[in-house]
Amino acid sequence: MPWWSVAFVVFGMNFVLWAAIGLARLLEESWRKRRRRRSGPPASALTAQDVAVLIPAHNEELVIESSIEAIAALVPRENIHVVSDGSTDRTAELARQAGVNVIETRTNVGKAGALEEAIDRFKLVERFPVVLLLDADTTIEPGYLAAALPQFDDPKVVAVAGAVRTQHERDLSLIGRVLVCHRQRIYAISQRLLKFGQTWRFTNATHIVPGFASMYRTAVLPRIEMNPPDLVIEDFNMTFEIYQKRLGKVAFTLDAVAVTQDPDNLHDYIRQIKRWGLGLWQTVRRHPPQLSLFSAMLTVLLLELLTSSMFFVLLPLLVLILAVPAMHPAALAWPELMPVHDAVAAHLSLQVLLFAGAGADLVLSCVVALIERRLRFLVLGVFFPFLRVLDAAVALYVFPRAWLSSTGRWTSPVRRTVEMRPALGAQRTAPVLPPRATARHS
Repeated sequence: MPWWSVAFVVFGMNFVLWAAIGLARLLEESWRKRRRRRSGPPASALTAQDVAVLIPAHNEELVIESSIEAIAALVPRENIHVVSDGSTDRTAELARQAGVNVIETRTNVGKAGALEEAIDRFKLVERFPVVLLLDADTTIEPGYLAAALPQFDDPKVVAVAGAVRTQHERDLSLIGRVLVCHRQRIYAISQRLLKFGQTWRFTNATHIVPGFASMYRTAVLPRIEMNPPDLVIEDFNMTFEIYQKRLGKVAFTLDAVAVTQDPDNLHDYIRQIKRWGLGLWQTVRRHPPQLSLFSAMLTVLLLELLTSSMFFVLLPLLVLILAVPAMHPAALAWPELMPVHDAVAAHLSLQVLLFAGAGADLVLSCVVALIERRLRFLVLGVFFPFLRVLDAAVALYVFPRAWLSSTGRWTSPVRRTVEMRPALGAQRTAPVLPPRATARHS
């Protein structure tokens, strides 16, 4: 097997395809921007006054204030709505003290159930043209609405996906820094090489509008079945509903940035990626494929997810089979090892696996280090291949479980307190955000 085929598996066919389409989008949009400069940029029809903010929260007392203060700098406080989903801590109390609208569910009904109940009880569809669904651990950056709202000027756009950046803290442990950087690397690559191309106006087929900070036209919400039974996650399902029911298009811009907390320990990290993987396959099970670009994109994506996961799960074993005889030639005399080694060596060599596998992964880390302008992605890059093996193992583990039932109720990962400081030119407080990784494209 040639080295480039192994590197292709590491990079992924989807990333190569959609990155090429994303480049076409970048060129087309650059040309359109130059034309607009001559006549001046058009004013967006929507303003911050038109945006309802809905924050579902379950035991989020450590982060709820920072999220509210960040978004309150962009929209009026009367536009902010919090639904405390069966919280047993001070989540609802702190939200009320922040001066926003608050309701509480009687029991923990799950995020989708909490959103559905809040949209109805707050009458958001009747009162606002657009709603921003915001996770309680997410803080919105100042330019989010200025970048996201103009996307709705296209009447076909019914949802806008935000660009995510993970929050970096100085006092994290080594494993915490590795996990957070690994997650940010995934965000940086997937948003630029996958989602950017998938949401071009000529192609428009993305598998998810992430629920951490996404915007919807309220007019389409009654047509979206937000809380079907036996789903552990709502954002995959809402995205599939848009495409399967042909409700409109999904827009995405790298300039609409929100900062979120990602797990800093293995226990919460594994629980989170299990939930994400389970939610994806449960949603696939619920929505039969159609004759559409979305279904074609999704089919290729899922096939690659399974094949690449199998490759990464087998990778440590393949390296071991090839490396042991290389370091200890007498091992080839072992009757158990020799036939297996010969079968593997007939198609792969240790040099190809290490050069193409580790080398391709290192290239990804170098690209992200340049994008984020942070050396830590290279320093910690030695750990990323091991996390890719872990991600692959979890992806294969949850696949059969998607056909089992689930309540959809949630338990938030352990949160880290967000430091607060006085905002410049204001009396209220604002969250201390990590420094931008790169101007307007974090």
